[in-house]
Order: sequence, then C-alpha cells, then structure tokens
Amino acid sequence: MSTLRLAVFVTPHGFGHAARACAVMEAIRSLRPEVRFEVFTSVPGWFFSASLEHGFRLHPLFTDVGLVQRTTLHEDPAATAAVLERFVPFDSAAVCLLADLVVRAGCDGVLVDISPLGIEVGRAAGLPVVLVENFLWSWIYEAYVGEVPALRRPIEVLAASFARATHRVRCEPVCGPGDADLTVAPVSRRARAGRDATRRALGVAESRPLVLVTMGGTPWRPSSLAPLERRPDITFVIPGATDTHVRHANLELLPRHSRFFHPDLMAAADVVIGKVGYSTVAEAFRAGVPLGYVSRQRFPESPAIERFIGERMQGLAVTTEEAQTSGWVYLLDALLAMPRRARDEDGAGEVAAFVLAVLGAGTRPVRVSR
Repeated sequence: MSTLRLAVFVTPHGFGHAARACAVMEAIRSLRPEVRFEVFTSVPGWFFSASLEHGFRLHPLFTDVGLVQRTTLHEDPAATAAVLERFVPFDSAAVCLLADLVVRAGCDGVLVDISPLGIEVGRAAGLPVVLVENFLWSWIYEAYVGEVPALRRPIEVLAASFARATHRVRCEPVCGPGDADLTVAPVSRRARAGRDATRRALGVAESRPLVLVTMGGTPWRPSSLAPLERRPDITFVIPGATDTHVRHANLELLPRHSRFFHPDLMAAADVVIGKVGYSTVAEAFRAGVPLGYVSRQRFPESPAIERFIGERMQGLAVTTEEAQTSGWVYLLDALLAMPRRARDEDGAGEVAAFVLAVLGAGTRPVRVSR
C-alpha cells in the first residue's frame, strides 16, 4: 500500500481550527495509518505534537489573518483590515514557491481549515483541495464592513479564493450560507485517558464536582478567583491561567501547554465554562457535558453556535462581565443538575472518509447534507 501524503493549511486564529484539523488528521490516520501530513501554519508545534504525536512535519508559515483580537473575547476589525492589506491579494511568486514545495514533498492533496492561501497553493500545485469549515472569513468580515470599509476589498479577494476549493465540507454548527459536498456532525479530538485516570492525575475524587473553565487554549485568567474559592465543595480547573501548574485550595491553575490533554479535561469535567468557540463547543458536545457558554457578542459566529447549544446541548448563558469576574458561580448548581449526554456522532470520521475518497483511497464521495 503506497504512502499517502497530505498538505494541511490551518488558520492560526486561536487553537480551535488547529484542534479541528488535528481531529481530522487523527481520523484519517485511524483509517490509513501510513498517511503523512505536511502541516503549514504558525500555530505552535507543541500543539500538534500533543494532538498527533507523530506522522507529521510542521512548516512554520503565516497562513491566514483571521481576526485580530484586542482581548480573548473582543476582536479588532480595524487592526484586522490593516493586516489584511499586507496579506492579500496573495503574492503569486510566493504561492508558486509553496506549490512547488508541496509537490516536491509528494503531497496527493491539500486539506484546508479556512486558510485561503492553502486553497491557492493547492490549485497552483494542480491538486484536489478539500476545504473544511463552519464559516468563511469573507462572511465574517461582512459584519464589520459598515464600520471598516477597508474590509470590502479583502472580502472580494477571499471569497474568490474560497470558491476555488475543489471540495467543501461544512461542520456543524454551520454559520452563514453556502453549499457543500458534505455536512457533518461537530468535529473534535477524542479523549485519550479515561475520566477516572484524569481525575486521579488531578487529585480529584470521582464523587467531587469538577468544573473546567476554558477560553480555548488562550492564556487567560479571570480578574477575580474569590467567587470560586467560596465554593470549596467544587474543584475548578483553569487552563492558560498561569505559566506553571499551581494548586491552591480548590483551584487547579494550568499553563496552556500542560501535561493534560484538553479533551481529557473535558471528559473529566461535570461542567464546562467557556467562550462560544468552535472547538470548545464541539468537545463539550462530544463529551456530553453541560456548558456555561460565554457569548462573544459581536462575533458573527456566535448566534448560530448559541442556537446549536440551545437545541442540541445542555447549557446556560454567561455574560462577558461574569466571565471576567467569575460572577457565573450562581449558575453552577443548575448546571451541575443537568444530565450528561455523551454523543457517538463522529464528524471527524465522516470528514476523514470523504478526504480519502477524494484522493481515491476510499469509497467515492457523495453529496450529503444534514
């Protein structure tokens, strides 16, 4: 059996897209263990090492602008437009050089998680390009063009790039209009350690409530931890809150790159408090854990994801101010009373089978919509 090789272009906007890409790569390798990946992104290498462990080569590259953030919960569209002005239209010589690199690496196709540069590189290399998304940047930027007219030109350029993908997969919860060759369940990485093993490693008894407070891997710490300390009956785990693992009373403060795999923490939790971001919601959905969700009020993706939470998950809304001050503790008893509803839907597996079919290494792809 010949070795398949995929170029993978991932936006560095947060870690959610990298997590989704890792879930797809993991699922592809579960079907075809010999597949190798050439990963192009500026997401840190440790993230892929933690998620994939082996079978990939990282090419550090600025692949996408995304949205410039002022804070974890607040975007800066004007700054985004300024960076986009330098990034698009793409430099044709640079695209050709990257296409040559992809061809010389022996890649059979290109997998893209909303990096339009990857689509242009794949087309220049003459390879099939599978775009995996739940939104497109051209759609996101439309929400800000009234206040930042300079976004209009990048919207046109990026929309044209996205349209050049040879195949398109949409992942629930989908945002914005658009046809697709396939629409799949939420895509998330699988937990590795059992719930009991993760709790033992944290020193938390099985009977003790555990709440995971996460902003999707971004370094973040609430302005006050006092409300959490006033619930000594509950253990709170907060990734990204410190540079080293700190255990204080009922608090477990973790660096964003810790020995704990994020999906394992999700599976060990009784409640998750987190922002409305794709990876957090997809992992909570898979684990079936109730979610206290922090809306990013201006971000166009938020309404669709919040509808999905209301229709398919257990959860309660948390305001931005409550997130920043830990003022959401009054919701805990209600969230803890909600039942866990673990899911066996495997969006990553669906995407993996489709990608292999596109490459001629599986059943022919068919058009499927949910």
